[in-house]
Amino acid sequence: MPAIRELLLEAFQPSLKDNEALVDAILGSSADLKKRKFALGGDTAVSGLLYYVAGLADSKVVELILRALVVQYRESHREKEGPETADDIVTGLLSNASAKSCSKAEEAITSVLTGDTLVMIEGVGEAIVVVSRGWEDRSIEEPVAENNVRGPRDGFTESIRTNTAHVRRRLRDPRLRFDEMVVGERSKTDVNIAYIEDLVKEGLVEEVKRRIGRIRIDAVLESSYIEELIEDEPLSPLNTVQNTERPDKVASALLEGRVAIFIDNTPSVLLVPTFFWQYIQASDDYYNHYWVGTFYRIVRYVALIISLVLPSIYVMLISFHHEMIPTSLALTIASGREVVPFPVLLEALLMELAFELMREAGIRMPKPIGQAVSIVGSLIIGQAAVQAGIVSPFMVIIVAITGISSFAIPSYSSSLAIRIIRFPLLIASGTLGLLGFATVFFALMLHALSIRSFGESYLAPASPFRARDQRDMVLRMPMWMLDGRPNFAQDEDRIGGRQRPKPPTPTEKG
Repeated sequence: MPAIRELLLEAFQPSLKDNEALVDAILGSSADLKKRKFALGGDTAVSGLLYYVAGLADSKVVELILRALVVQYRESHREKEGPETADDIVTGLLSNASAKSCSKAEEAITSVLTGDTLVMIEGVGEAIVVVSRGWEDRSIEEPVAENNVRGPRDGFTESIRTNTAHVRRRLRDPRLRFDEMVVGERSKTDVNIAYIEDLVKEGLVEEVKRRIGRIRIDAVLESSYIEELIEDEPLSPLNTVQNTERPDKVASALLEGRVAIFIDNTPSVLLVPTFFWQYIQASDDYYNHYWVGTFYRIVRYVALIISLVLPSIYVMLISFHHEMIPTSLALTIASGREVVPFPVLLEALLMELAFELMREAGIRMPKPIGQAVSIVGSLIIGQAAVQAGIVSPFMVIIVAITGISSFAIPSYSSSLAIRIIRFPLLIASGTLGLLGFATVFFALMLHALSIRSFGESYLAPASPFRARDQRDMVLRMPMWMLDGRPNFAQDEDRIGGRQRPKPPTPTEKG
């Protein structure tokens, strides 16, 4: 028997029996695959065959297709003479449905496995595919990993067409484009590449398509499969491809001239190119007053620094540089460490690992008890460890502040990267002191300066420096000052000038 790949390349024949044997050889016998025979127009001389997958195809649409083929066909073709063709049936009978003819088995089989209905008729050398997709979707909910207080509450779902509609509702721009691709030898996953035609950088869309087009993989089950295969720096712990579940964030990225990658069966959308600073920004920054947005953005930057270096600095000072600690504070720390049997580095590693263990357990446990386990576990274990003399009270405070600071980073994937980077920085500080801390820290900075995301510098607009873009990097300037797009966009003017609000003049009042 020929291999499946060879069968997929075969063309349909006028013989219904041969076509049935071809489809059966490819799809085999499966409980969810339904096959129904019918007589075209009620005339047993012209028979047909219909295939669909239960659960993917809408049963009501399938019944309408059968009714059109069995009942309506007889009434609309009473006086027609000569052989029937696939185009005659599509244009004359199924004109109200999204139907098309196809000559190759591969196209027809792929359509059936995505929820469409395959129709084959005796004497017709082509098959007919009618769109009948109607599987159950998850209802639209608020994003779990990207909460906000003010602003839209809708999030992406696992349906790619629902997700693209979310963005289309926000951007009713005729220049918004969605280009289709299929990735996965076995999954045949739909991928859409979204961009605004007159804003996206020349060559960026082609580069995205080139990277996705070269992927050879069995299946794409989540957006991370594609993310890891298209990023610029596959060995870097830093994320050079941004993912989000928020439609408003995708719309904002498209308006900056970036490209969004929608993948079916996942609520995460990928954004490229991406920059380090975007992981510290949140949607609330733009939905609240700019003073509020700026303040809390600075708070997040402080949280980022604390999460990355606080344990390392503490271990470094206690182990090698006591003279840098005020005397009273040094005596307090020393009294707390009197009964601790471990070096400060080992103590820090044990506490960090214990904290990560409780955080992971809280995520994996059933939702009703997961939060209770992580919170109660942290309190009980921390207090018990201090009373037992295994760790010092100061170390518990340092680890707790570090953990809370990591939660303040809006991007979950970015916070994971910071948590991983913290460990080599901690080990270097505990073994080599200030020299180890400085070496690893500056190596990290040099690495961040050297990497790129789809050709753009990862630390832009800080490096290379662009004064105009500083208005929305660390600080969040008023909306009437955010008049420019990033320098890689084709059109750099976002809004018109002279829009600063001001009270009316006496002339205007009159």
